[in-house]
Amino acid sequence: MSSQKDTTFYVIAYDIPNDRRRTKVHNILCGFGRWTQYSLFECHLDAKELITLRHKLDKHLKEDEDSVRFYTLCEKCLAKTETIGGSKPQEEQVYIV
Repeated sequence: MSSQKDTTFYVIAYDIPNDRRRTKVHNILCGFGRWTQYSLFECHLDAKELITLRHKLDKHLKEDEDSVRFYTLCEKCLAKTETIGGSKPQEEQVYIV
């Protein structure tokens, strides 16, 4: 990912009824941001990364069944973000080969 200085912060939420497509979308998003809630990611993306992400998602989504929402947050709004309760999903694993 790019330096956060050149990026925009997005909250990406998805609602996909099909297990296989939902898993594929989850795996794609893992490469672009941080999994923070079930079916929700937080991503700092530059313009090129956003286009790449949307292109990858488009290949796997069914427009009449699936929904992916991109919420843009400015730095001021991001600073006001609050989390209450519960631990966040964990999937960050580092493999050294």
